[in-house]
Amino acid sequence: MPHEGPALIGEVAVARGLEVSIIRTDLGHTIPRPDELEGISGLMVLGGAMGALDDAEHPHLRAERELVAAAIEQGTPVLGVCLGAQILALAAGGELLPGRGSEVGLGTVTLTDAGSSDAVLGPAGRTVPVFHWHDDTVTLPEGAVLLAGSDACEIQAFRLGPAAYGFQFHVEMGPDELAPLEGMLPPDADRDPRRAHHVAEVGRPIIERYFEVVAGHRTL
Repeated sequence: MPHEGPALIGEVAVARGLEVSIIRTDLGHTIPRPDELEGISGLMVLGGAMGALDDAEHPHLRAERELVAAAIEQGTPVLGVCLGAQILALAAGGELLPGRGSEVGLGTVTLTDAGSSDAVLGPAGRTVPVFHWHDDTVTLPEGAVLLAGSDACEIQAFRLGPAAYGFQFHVEMGPDELAPLEGMLPPDADRDPRRAHHVAEVGRPIIERYFEVVAGHRTL
């Protein structure tokens, strides 16, 4: 989706000296094949309005799932956000399910005990400010660790091994990223710029810790 760029994730990656290649399937870009992972140090799998299994309308989704499945098998770092978290879950053997209803706007997630001790999410505190925009949810893949949930969605964050994380929510989007979405959000969706700024304030350190963990600078 044009509005689903890497935002703070990309900023942190570039600040760490990484080269970020953005693949825009809406512009006809091709998803890398699993056998091309050797030259890729990590994957950021971002959001979108489509369902994670809407292959008929969006055939690139199958290629994304296959690439992520190969990354999991090879231990290549993956950060899945929103739709990307669902793709990560499906690639690891989870199932896609309808949620209890739409969860849209600024809100929070609550960390589990495992989440509170997690090197990436734990330092953010038990309650983490986030931006929600999803209808579907997933089952937890075998071997995954549940890190966060909310009243509307039990599975909000999970970890697969040491280097694959799925966030059903957004922490990479602040006021600048939310402003262009004004006409797309439901009228009652919370999008207060001050609260959005707080999401980004808390989100940047989360993203920085993710890169530290997958780079091997810290252990889980």
